[in-house]
Amino acid sequence: MGRGKLRIYLGAAPGVGKTYSMLSEAHRRTERGTDCVVGFVEHHDRPRTEVMLHGLETVARRAIEYRGASFTEMDTDAILARRPSVVLVDELAHSNVPGSRNPKRWQDVEELLQAGIDVVSTVNIQHLESLGDVVETITGVRQRETVPDEVVRRADQIELVDMSPQALRRRMAHGNVYKSDKVDAALSNYFRPGNLTALRELALLWVADRVDEYLQQYRGEHDIRTTWQARERIVVGLTGGPEGRTLIRRAARLAEKGAGGEVLAVYIAASDGLTSASPKELAVQRTLVEDLGGTFHHVIGDDVATALLEFARGVNATQIVLGVSRRKPWQYVFGPGVSATVARESGPDIDVHLVTHDAVATGRGLPVARGARLGRTRILWGWLTGVLGPALLTLLLSGVLPELGLANDMLLFLTCTVAAALLGGLLPALASAAVGSLLLNYFFTPPLYQLTISDPRNIVAIAIFVGVAVSVASVVDLAARRTHQAARLRAESETLSFLAGSVLRGEDSLQALLERLRETFAMRSAALLERAGEVDAWTTAAAVGSEPVTRPEDADVDMPIGDHLALVLSGRVLPAEDRRVLGAFAAQAAVVLDRQRLVDEAAKARELEEAGRIRTALLAAVSHDLRTPLAGIKASVTSLRSDDVEWSEQDKAELLEGIEEGADRLGHLIGNLLDMSRLNTGTVVPLIRETDLDEVVPMALGGVPEDSVVLDIPETLPMVAVDRGLLERAAANIVENAVKYSPGGTPVLVAASSLADRVELRVVDRGPGVPDDAKDRIFEPFQRHGDAPRGTGVGLGLAVARGFTEALGGTLTAEDTPGGGLTMVLSLPVAGAATTRPSEPPSSATG
Repeated sequence: MGRGKLRIYLGAAPGVGKTYSMLSEAHRRTERGTDCVVGFVEHHDRPRTEVMLHGLETVARRAIEYRGASFTEMDTDAILARRPSVVLVDELAHSNVPGSRNPKRWQDVEELLQAGIDVVSTVNIQHLESLGDVVETITGVRQRETVPDEVVRRADQIELVDMSPQALRRRMAHGNVYKSDKVDAALSNYFRPGNLTALRELALLWVADRVDEYLQQYRGEHDIRTTWQARERIVVGLTGGPEGRTLIRRAARLAEKGAGGEVLAVYIAASDGLTSASPKELAVQRTLVEDLGGTFHHVIGDDVATALLEFARGVNATQIVLGVSRRKPWQYVFGPGVSATVARESGPDIDVHLVTHDAVATGRGLPVARGARLGRTRILWGWLTGVLGPALLTLLLSGVLPELGLANDMLLFLTCTVAAALLGGLLPALASAAVGSLLLNYFFTPPLYQLTISDPRNIVAIAIFVGVAVSVASVVDLAARRTHQAARLRAESETLSFLAGSVLRGEDSLQALLERLRETFAMRSAALLERAGEVDAWTTAAAVGSEPVTRPEDADVDMPIGDHLALVLSGRVLPAEDRRVLGAFAAQAAVVLDRQRLVDEAAKARELEEAGRIRTALLAAVSHDLRTPLAGIKASVTSLRSDDVEWSEQDKAELLEGIEEGADRLGHLIGNLLDMSRLNTGTVVPLIRETDLDEVVPMALGGVPEDSVVLDIPETLPMVAVDRGLLERAAANIVENAVKYSPGGTPVLVAASSLADRVELRVVDRGPGVPDDAKDRIFEPFQRHGDAPRGTGVGLGLAVARGFTEALGGTLTAEDTPGGGLTMVLSLPVAGAATTRPSEPPSSATG
């Protein structure tokens, strides 16, 4: 008999419905006539799951005695003797009680599969061995019961049982997962929204990998050869042609295969101008790549392939996406092209993708601009054509075609001169004309083999040849120079257009502008220097690249901007014609620097405005909220001092109690005002010490009734690195705020738990709650949410609490309480995990 098939229901966390789905599958199979039994199912007292067991045959469990207690486990022997077609086995990662047939339940399942019995099981993503460390980092809980990944991977079918974190938390709040007395603790610890979201992502990614394995196996069986894409940094090489949009979309799809993918589109413009690039098409492609979350870069380089590879290595790219060349087949005689060169020289660390498109082999849409900077190789070929070409032509005409006639010979020599002009420019063409005229005189003009001419008509013919050759060479060279100038102006106009566009878009990052400048001119570093006066030292306002210079004298390129600013570049010396564009960059850099400083000044002005608003609110608070307790104290003191009334001892005690309550309220309000003042002036200096949370939090409950708070702080929590005084004040404000808004008779839960290198203190109330759009606003000074009556405070408690918490290196956030209410989450660093602070004098809050 063959091996049985394993089907697994995989979930991100308990309660998503794995067991329910498994039992539903069992009912469907039973209805189809399949012999299906329950080997082991744990319903955890969940009514809906327990109901699903009705109508299914269950194999009795085996009782095992261990350390004086009785436990029940799945009876593998009974299932093997029963030999059903399908058996349900819940909790695949379960560890069996010592004395069982196997230490692990998955080993029992392996025996059942070997016996030819199909098994349907369940497992949570956190129980996979390979994810143990990751899950512990996320949740702070180490899973002791695990199952090898290979056991789950070998399953014939894996079905993900998915549920959003919000839906699972609602299910728990309604009591469908745990009993009511465990719901709050579970929601506050393991089942936090962040934990559930991370576990859900792990489950989705793990299942996606398994789907890839299935698909790869299928393609192997059907002999399908396809390259698997990766999630990495991807550089897209653009030419300005219509295929650019296809390349950008393909690169975006590669990046979307996983988190962290980044697309960088780069256009390489030769230093002698643009070639076959449409400014309109480049603008469309820039917009497209930015809409897809990528970035667009414009780089100047003499050699496109080399510049593209240098850019890719500079940004640590691992993939390059290029389009298949648009050249005609016959054009490959001039070289392999950029795509083939990049693929050959990329090395083992960069993968090159050549993408097909509709414009393959259709030719360039615009004529290729030719520059005057022809390069050493091209000039060498021009000289060889101009000098050796006439010699080789002489041998050909003398030995093979001696009877063509002088006129045809001169036309052939003129063709060689034109070829030299096209390849090498004016000088090789003049050399070709001189050498050709001498060879025509010596070999083809009577008398032969003498540098003399007997017929005057031949003298005129050779003179015309020389004149035509020089004229053609001059025209060709002039056209090349004019094309170079036009193309260069076109490149400059595009660069200036980009700078103007950045001004209109409001881009104010000086670092980004300098990086763009460094990329455009292929420099090693770029920096903006400034000084206060002509005799003062230069300081660096911003710099990018490796080893930026700090003085204009040390730079390869120095562009002064007025008397107190200078843009400096290092890497190579730029030609004079590039300084016009460089001047535009320098002017833009100065504008961006001024804009940044104006923004900083505006921020300071806003701070002053906020301080004025706080002072105004403070005056309002003093005139209203502080007057109430003062009026009560004044009335009680006046009554006690009155001689007209004979007060009983009970009346005196009540009046004194009113005075004490008013003084306490007044002291609390003034304390919060002073604390807020210290926070605004930056004079809060915490004295960080290792502290147990259960020693500080109980001290913060002194200002609330004893029966209004339920405290749950385990003694096993790690120590936290805090200032005890600041933490006590922050916790007191949070708890007092929660008690104030909780309905009568419903206590506030104050619970603590550890999560990786943090400890969280959660204050849970069942009050009216706060809308999402107001959760941050309640932490602002002088803010009281809802219809809080006057006299209940000036709205500083939560603002002070958050300020003190952030001074301790922690965070204070607000969350919804499942079922209604608000939960304040105070997160603090564990001692030893927090950044060590220098020793400072203790603040007033620490005494």
